[in-house]
Amino acid sequence: MSPGTKRSAQAPAAFEPGAPAATRRALLGLGVPVYGELLSGVVAGIIDTLWVARLGEAAVGAVAVASTVENVLLGVILMAGTGATMLMADALGAGRRGEVPVVVRAVAVLWLVITPVVTVGGFLLRDRVATLLVGGGEGEVHRLAVAFFAVSFPGMAVFFAQNVVDGLIKGTGDTRTPMRMALLANGIVLVLDPLLIYGVGPLPRLGVQGAAFATLAGRAVALAVSLVFLRRVLGRAAGAQRAAPGPRTATVLRRVLRIGLPVSGDFVLRMGMSAALVGIVARFGAGPLAAYGVGSKVMLLVTMACYAFRQAAAILTARTRGAGRSAAWLIGRQSLLLATATAFGAGLFLALGGRRLTRLFTGEPAAVDAGAVFFRWLLPYLVLLAGVVALGGVFMGAGRPRALLAVTAFGACVQMPLAYGLSLTALGVRGVWLSMSLGTGAQYALTWVFFRRLTRAGAPCEGGAGGVRGAGAAGESGRRGGTGAGEAVDVHKR
Repeated sequence: MSPGTKRSAQAPAAFEPGAPAATRRALLGLGVPVYGELLSGVVAGIIDTLWVARLGEAAVGAVAVASTVENVLLGVILMAGTGATMLMADALGAGRRGEVPVVVRAVAVLWLVITPVVTVGGFLLRDRVATLLVGGGEGEVHRLAVAFFAVSFPGMAVFFAQNVVDGLIKGTGDTRTPMRMALLANGIVLVLDPLLIYGVGPLPRLGVQGAAFATLAGRAVALAVSLVFLRRVLGRAAGAQRAAPGPRTATVLRRVLRIGLPVSGDFVLRMGMSAALVGIVARFGAGPLAAYGVGSKVMLLVTMACYAFRQAAAILTARTRGAGRSAAWLIGRQSLLLATATAFGAGLFLALGGRRLTRLFTGEPAAVDAGAVFFRWLLPYLVLLAGVVALGGVFMGAGRPRALLAVTAFGACVQMPLAYGLSLTALGVRGVWLSMSLGTGAQYALTWVFFRRLTRAGAPCEGGAGGVRGAGAAGESGRRGGTGAGEAVDVHKR
């Protein structure tokens, strides 16, 4: 194991409650690799788009549609990946190593249940899915989308498995390995895309299906390497001590769903809000719509950093709670500080350079003018969203993921009526931009109420992050000689 991975694995145990600077270092140690992993996913989509662009607009449209479907399906498997991370972190933080194989079995069962429904069902209904997204079956975009789905839907089995394996690895405190696996997959895609799309030497010219096969191949290799690494880590965890047998698989599976379902719901609801905004903005013409499309892509670079801090805060909170310590207030405040500073700096840059940035994507004067306005309105939205997302990690790690869904649902109830209503006033499309900040401000207020309520209660450890035994078990483990969070990182030692 590399020194870098060891440092990442030790990050959760590298601070004590009451040490803000050490907590920030731990959050950065976990969060920066997560950001690299998330950014790598965006890069993969860009690589595919660049290579298929030479095939024409229809091919680009087909790949864009397939990427949208994949993003929706990511929300489905998040319940397993997120649940795996939180329960692994909680169990290892408490030294309850007997629960580790049970967590693995539980998320494996969930993968086995979800995957056939998506892969087989998606493959058989690929024509209808394409029709739903791009219209009737006579167009070229429809035909190419169906061809892409013929490969990508079965390939969801690998995509889902990688998400679950990454979740288990992150639960051990190692966020660098998933990042490296994402980079490995993208490197393979970068090499295979031109070979399979256009055909080189004996390889056939596969067109958009070549992009799908290249993505599947890259992910399959990364998954194989990840499984080897995971097996070694789990083997060390099982051999570190004669751990008492864990609870039943069905019991842990229920706890995985208790954590994961609200997280999946939060993800899908946020995507639905973005899609609804597109419909409202489209009424104002191509200029504002293009500006929103460009802005959405640019925003990803900022919001992914906030979500990286959320994952780091969730892992850190679950690990410390599993060890019987309450550090939710400290972790939440430091995660909030890091995410807000990042969002403010990026938002200010976008506000000042929005016009030039939009010109990189389009030279249409109407779109450039609309982009300059949009990026100025974006600053308060990004700052408020950073707070909502960063504190959400504490809710996940503390076993309160339903708070995430409640906050997002509340924000949707505020934002969507405002977006439509304000767009009918003299503000026009600016009313839509204003509604984004107002709706997120409402989410921020409710998030802060939940956060204060959680920390004022001392973040009691019953059940940990949906854990199996909770504080009593953690304390009992300590009395038997377990060292909690510090001991848990031993699984990464040779």
